[in-house]
Amino acid sequence: MPATSALRRSLAVIAALPLLTLAACGYGSQAKDDGEAKVAAGAKKIDGLDSVKIGYFGNLTHGTALVGMEKGFFQKALGATKVEPAIFNAGPSEIEALNSESIDIGWIGPSPAINGYTKSAGKNLRIIGGSASGGVKLVVNPDKIKSLKDVKGKRIATPQLGNTQDVAFLNWAAEQGWKVDPQSGKGDVTVVRSDNKVTPDAYKSGSIDGAWVPEPTASKLVAEGGKVLLDESSLWPDKKFVITNIIVRQEFLEEHPKVVEAVLKGSVETNKWINANPDQAKTAANKQLEEDSGKALPADVLDPAWKSIQFTDDPLASTLNTEAAHAVKAGLLEKPDLNGIYDLAPLNKVLKAEGEPTVDDAGLGAK
Repeated sequence: MPATSALRRSLAVIAALPLLTLAACGYGSQAKDDGEAKVAAGAKKIDGLDSVKIGYFGNLTHGTALVGMEKGFFQKALGATKVEPAIFNAGPSEIEALNSESIDIGWIGPSPAINGYTKSAGKNLRIIGGSASGGVKLVVNPDKIKSLKDVKGKRIATPQLGNTQDVAFLNWAAEQGWKVDPQSGKGDVTVVRSDNKVTPDAYKSGSIDGAWVPEPTASKLVAEGGKVLLDESSLWPDKKFVITNIIVRQEFLEEHPKVVEAVLKGSVETNKWINANPDQAKTAANKQLEEDSGKALPADVLDPAWKSIQFTDDPLASTLNTEAAHAVKAGLLEKPDLNGIYDLAPLNKVLKAEGEPTVDDAGLGAK
């Protein structure tokens, strides 16, 4: 079976898992409406639209969405058009939600965005902005792994077959000269696909020796005695690489451009506030995490995790192209045509209005 076909079948199975547990709420669990993001008196609907459905993950790498929701930046920018949030724990399920019109706009990692774009032959989504860089680490059991070469022969977890961290780890392993079957994860190092929610327990039980994971999972492992062996940012030029993008349904972008601009305005204002108020922003993100999941992060996890993430409006488009090349090299993706995956015109319009520098699509913009 061709690698791409196998990946699609695997992703279809994986994508179904969170849907089973969240079936009562559609594709993603709905955040509680506690009235904090109230519509301002006298506010008007944008484009006459009642609401906009926004998806994101309960990860700190989606901190723009978390803080923007908690502090009300999105609702303020949208006037009387109400924000309807939906929380996901897997990229494929968020892409399915976008495809089915269960969400309109979403914060998501680069690999699901690439897969969603290529599967629809470039017809259903656009990347319209950046959100975060960094926040991914290889954390290991220091009793079993003392150096990078000791990773060979060990069991290392990644969040999901073909997800952004899975691709990154397979690429790194290949650069060490190690051979790993991308589908089974077996080879010179064993790749264990493990949901971020259960990875800390797998580490404690000894069933994995380490994990290549995003925050806050990486810092949760450190709190359990793990050691950061490698920060993925050290592998990239200027230590920057895209970890979270903003995507939109193309049809929604065409029909409601002013709503999309408003969400992007909320995102730009959120990132500006995060970078000016890092401690307050960290607290706000944790408060939203608690509201969405019922559990806040302890300080020994939250503090180091937050420090490792950079929040930026720049989608870092050239690094997306590199990540796609890594997936092709790993055998998880046929060489994709990413021309047109970006439409940064709405974001650049917002940035200009805010007096901020515009961003580049690395030649992959919509014509």
